[in-house]
Amino acid sequence: MRGKTIGCVLAALLAASAARAADKAPEATAFSAVACPAAVAPFADCFSAPDGHGAWLLAAMPRQWNKRLVVHAHGGPRLGEPQAGDSAEDLARFAVMVESGYAWIGSTYRRGGYGVRMAAAGVDESRRLFWARWGRPERTLLHGQSWGGNVAAKTAELYALDADGRANYDGVLVTNGVLYGGTRAYGFRADLRAIWQFYCRNHPAPDEPAYPLWQGLPAGSRMNREELRRRVQACTGLDSPPAERTPEQAARLRDILAVSGVEERELLGHLAWGTFHFRDLVGKRLGGRNPFDNTHTRYRGSRDDRALNAGIERFAADPQALAELAYDADLSGLIVRPTLTVHALHDPVVSPDADADYAAVVEAAGRGALLAQVATDENEHSRLKDATYRSALAALEAWLDGARKPDAAAVQKACVASAPDAAQCRFVSP
Repeated sequence: MRGKTIGCVLAALLAASAARAADKAPEATAFSAVACPAAVAPFADCFSAPDGHGAWLLAAMPRQWNKRLVVHAHGGPRLGEPQAGDSAEDLARFAVMVESGYAWIGSTYRRGGYGVRMAAAGVDESRRLFWARWGRPERTLLHGQSWGGNVAAKTAELYALDADGRANYDGVLVTNGVLYGGTRAYGFRADLRAIWQFYCRNHPAPDEPAYPLWQGLPAGSRMNREELRRRVQACTGLDSPPAERTPEQAARLRDILAVSGVEERELLGHLAWGTFHFRDLVGKRLGGRNPFDNTHTRYRGSRDDRALNAGIERFAADPQALAELAYDADLSGLIVRPTLTVHALHDPVVSPDADADYAAVVEAAGRGALLAQVATDENEHSRLKDATYRSALAALEAWLDGARKPDAAAVQKACVASAPDAAQCRFVSP
């Protein structure tokens, strides 16, 4: 009798759980028509849906669909909570893919803030829900740019094959990707925070509570980007024409840029990352522990390197923080699908050395035959030329169709032959 009662209770619980799942399923997969970004509207229809895990999806269906799908991993990470329209900017940036006939889907990810594995789960869920709504395409390609390149590479490691060994993704394209992995990608921004504080002494300011710079900001800080900009301006005159900077500002700016290797136009952006993103990464994801280390770093390039190295703040990495960051964001190189990376040689945000680093990891894993790498003679980070994306996708498709592994010369030749303006074709060897 008691067993029968337990069985009834279990059955009731299972029925309730199934009912809840049934109630949730339509919301998670019901795409609603939405307005497309202006860059996409002339040739596609757009649809939005929640993914059931906190993320919002945005899909674009070209009116002349080539039966291919690009699953996109966006950069950042964005720190705010996901909103329904957040992926519109991404779609507009990569509109050329949709114009070329590819369906496109992007996820906001399940929450704001750092988390490569979290983001990878959201990316793959977007693929699954696209397939459920529009059917499995003839080919599914995975694309990521900037931090999204790290996310795409991790997605490929975790989800390229299903449980039965069938391909979820046919190929992978990474553009200007953060392919160092988490433990190597952000140390230069910790260095920048230390360099900045040595010269400027205003982040934190003398009248503010001191905190270790690797924290980004202390808990409870209300600093925003505009306040950070004000402090950058006060110390270096960054927003002023060079002729209007004081000699002291000019000297400090020269030293900060020379020692850090950061470009002037990206200084505020890198400081912001080392402020607000570090607060998220360290405080919310790593339990307040420090993943950065400059105990043995020798800083060079200033007017007085001896004084700089004697006076700069030093910090040692916590082994547990380093291990957790590596688990989340470092890459194994165990790729199973053809992967093409493209990097602008003059990328001011992520060095093209990241691609070489990734190549070494892939080679060490014995998967070098599945990796092709090319570069372009471009100088932007967030958006490459339309011809670059078109030609990279075409090269990856040709490789999947049995052509030889693409190299820069072959991609450049094909680009010149097909691009409306051959001057837009800028492929070179890495």
